[in-house]
Amino acid sequence: IMDPLLYLGGIVVLFLLWIKVKGLDYVIVHQRWIFVCLFLLPLSVIFDVYYYLRAWLIFKMCSAPKQHHQRVRDIQRQVREWRKEGGKTQMCTGRPGWLTVSLRVGKYKKTNKNIMINMMDILEVDTQRQVVRVEPLVNMGQITALLNSLGWTLPVLPELDDLTVGGLVMGTGIESSSHVYGLFQHICVAFELVLADGSLVRCTEENSDLFHAVPWSCGTLGFLVAAEIKIVPARCWVRLQYEPIRGLENICRRFTEASKDKNNTFVEGLQYSLDEAVIMTGTMTDTAEPNKINRIGLHYKPWFFKHVESYLSNNQKAVEYIPLRHYYHRHTRSIFWELQDIIPFGNHPVFRWLFGWMVPPKISLLKLTQGETIRQLYEQHHVVQDMLVPMKHIQTAITRFHQDIHVYPLWLCPFLLPPGRGMVHPKGEEAELYVDIGAYGEPRVKHFQAKASCRQLEQFVREVHGFQMLYADVYMERSEFWEMFDGTLYHRLRKELGCHDAFPEVYDKICKAARH
Repeated sequence: IMDPLLYLGGIVVLFLLWIKVKGLDYVIVHQRWIFVCLFLLPLSVIFDVYYYLRAWLIFKMCSAPKQHHQRVRDIQRQVREWRKEGGKTQMCTGRPGWLTVSLRVGKYKKTNKNIMINMMDILEVDTQRQVVRVEPLVNMGQITALLNSLGWTLPVLPELDDLTVGGLVMGTGIESSSHVYGLFQHICVAFELVLADGSLVRCTEENSDLFHAVPWSCGTLGFLVAAEIKIVPARCWVRLQYEPIRGLENICRRFTEASKDKNNTFVEGLQYSLDEAVIMTGTMTDTAEPNKINRIGLHYKPWFFKHVESYLSNNQKAVEYIPLRHYYHRHTRSIFWELQDIIPFGNHPVFRWLFGWMVPPKISLLKLTQGETIRQLYEQHHVVQDMLVPMKHIQTAITRFHQDIHVYPLWLCPFLLPPGRGMVHPKGEEAELYVDIGAYGEPRVKHFQAKASCRQLEQFVREVHGFQMLYADVYMERSEFWEMFDGTLYHRLRKELGCHDAFPEVYDKICKAARH
């Protein structure tokens, strides 16, 4: 027994000496996988187990609704205290910036009055009204674990486990079912908010302008304390068809056709180069052909985007049956394809078998430990952007992405945008089909400059009446921002509800040009 322990001890000593010689900064920047594998993966597992057990216990004991009222009163008390003190600085949630899924680090947390909002419970599943009522820090992993076990699901269930309801309501959320149901905001039926005067309001589509102004407002109209979201019956499996396509024109035509077909419950495209893509269409079902079942969520299975890419080389259509929850979180294990830059051998069969059950590391922990050097490297040599453009401009948009940043794979996700009066709606009075083009990775274009390249893309998106997701780095000037987004209702409500002294304007909160 002693010999292996001595060997292990020797390796640890050599490893620590190597870190001492090279310096911790060097190791974290150039060999980040060592730090991630040794520390962040085990920590992430502990986080997950704790939150899963906590959510399960609270729901089983039905203590969440009682505690909810108490927590709301506590938020109201904090806001009223802020007013009594003279409201010298604006307010924001007290949740640390590193805990969010956004890669942006908001500096306003240090200067604004932090209101503590510790609300992470599912309050009620009402199968008669077909709604689930949740607190803002409930995440998608929690929701699928509970709803799927009860035979229900959300019509739009955004991909990553750690995305919270608050982030998806105040920002936005999308999934491969959005071509039928719209964005995450469009499946919400009610919001409960604590306003700048400390009052609690419940707003719905029928009775409130506030309901339409909350999405995309990034917490600048009030503090979300609960949301009611539509639910639909779930099935056991997703029947998923993979269709490899070559030629940009063919890709755009086929993707548009699939997105218009409401018989497809799910539509998604992964584009691997300018003229190569795999388009996936899926439907929910209770039966599966046994020889075509693929449980893609198991820890030893290949990362989903690599599995999809294999159909390009085979160059033939195929059908698989995937368990519903595995499908919903198909990109979670590899954080789409971001994890290959952090753990280059993460998709190797040996790593998957031995350590795949610990993957992915929490995005929040990656942010917390990245340090200033890595943050700047990421900012200058890494792109994470989602641009929402009308489907009729998809071919031009993909070409622009190729010219300006050259990042592959690209994520293609269609969605229906209904008319409305909030910050995001189509130009006309009718619903319009849009596509979310997601670029995550290292740009391959020569002489890439983060600000200049992203501003070029932003200008194109404004010209075609598209929108930029606000979790990402936004380089627009104020006038450009309000050219992209409709601020009419938002600005009126900020004035009516006394938000100017209480909360920063959304532009000041998220745009690089406004942040100090």
